[in-house]
Amino acid sequence: MTDTADAIETFADHVVATPFEAIPQPAITAAKTYLLDSLGVGVSGTQAAHVDGWIAGLREALPERGARVWGLGGAMEPPATAAVNGYLIHNSEYDCVHEGAVLHPMATLLSALMAEMEARAAEGRPTDGRALLRAIVLGVDVSTSIGNAVTTGLKFFRPATAGGFGATAAIGAIADMDRDRLMDAFGLYYAQAGGTMQAHTEGLALLAMQAGFCARDAVVAARMAEQGIPGTRGTLEGPYGYLRLMEDGYDRDALLGGLGKVWRITEVAHKPFPSGRATHGLLDGLSQLIAEHGFSVDAVERVEAAVPPLTQRLIGRPVKPEMSANYARLSGPFTAARMLLTGKLDLTDFTPEALADPATLDLGARVSVQVDGNPDPNAFSPVTVIVVLKDGSRLSRSVDVVYGSPGKPMTREAHLEKFRRNMAHGGLPAENADKLIGLVDDLESVDDTRALIDLVVPA
Repeated sequence: MTDTADAIETFADHVVATPFEAIPQPAITAAKTYLLDSLGVGVSGTQAAHVDGWIAGLREALPERGARVWGLGGAMEPPATAAVNGYLIHNSEYDCVHEGAVLHPMATLLSALMAEMEARAAEGRPTDGRALLRAIVLGVDVSTSIGNAVTTGLKFFRPATAGGFGATAAIGAIADMDRDRLMDAFGLYYAQAGGTMQAHTEGLALLAMQAGFCARDAVVAARMAEQGIPGTRGTLEGPYGYLRLMEDGYDRDALLGGLGKVWRITEVAHKPFPSGRATHGLLDGLSQLIAEHGFSVDAVERVEAAVPPLTQRLIGRPVKPEMSANYARLSGPFTAARMLLTGKLDLTDFTPEALADPATLDLGARVSVQVDGNPDPNAFSPVTVIVVLKDGSRLSRSVDVVYGSPGKPMTREAHLEKFRRNMAHGGLPAENADKLIGLVDDLESVDDTRALIDLVVPA
């Protein structure tokens, strides 16, 4: 370890010393937006594969007491609830993303934070809306600052591993931990952190479950810290710290330079499509070409996409028979084929029937995703999409700023439409969606944020 204090100390200071009043309004607005988005995505996630098995496995380890599972109801111990809800948020690849950090900041953070918030309220320590918003903003600052500083490609699944530091920070914020206690919690979390990109390579639901594992670990770490158990102090930059062991290289100035100046939640991108964010540049380009030229799918000979190395690594996988939904959500050829065939990409495009559709498999086999030579190992764009028609015409579109990002955002109307679709997909009534929108809009006046959970579980 160098003579310089570990960066974890600076993050702890940031969380402890930043009051709600110091957070600018755009960051508060963004926190509300992605809180609502993540609740809807989590409810929708109840319809994915393995949800019952995931809950059953966790219930075998922990008795039913504490916090509720979104979209389904039923109480479990807070660590188990955090694990389930983390899986629900990320299992459809529909949750928000910080592109520079290559990290989905809300999946691990919000699932852990809300489970712990509910449990603390049951103990007579409710969290009000201002405290919840503050915790979200500061937790996203921590996780995405860590991810944003990394200069090398993914080995471990960063939305889970770095995301857990954000979850720990957020719990520390609502628990009013002091600096030393929060540093203990960070170290105790890191001792449990894990999550491999092998699950991504194999297209497994385990990828999203890893976000749940790290959410669970953050809840456990916070409780252990409150019991006075010490955690490491070289947690990020020690010889075996996170940035030296689980990442290969980082920029220290980028790690710490933006704290208190750049509110990272304002840099978060929406997911307009329920697929890996790396597919979105391809889908955005296709959408623009379809709208501009109006060609039919029958006129398409093939599609070529030139993308950065990370994007090709994440979504270059070909279509194949007997794909799982998890595999297909991260396949550029599959998602492009469904976009061309249906004019959209929605949750219904990942049913067993859609995954086995002969027309989708045929068209997907004619979609190629190739590396463009971009030197940035963490870039998602620019993306160039070329549609070659059967008459020999070549239609091309380059996408520098991808739809859903802060530079090309979804409108509020589109964001709320997505939220309502997700709530309905998860089986909750439209009345709940409308009430939840109003509650989040006026969250600063809410005294007990368990009211949010009341609206994302069955009556």
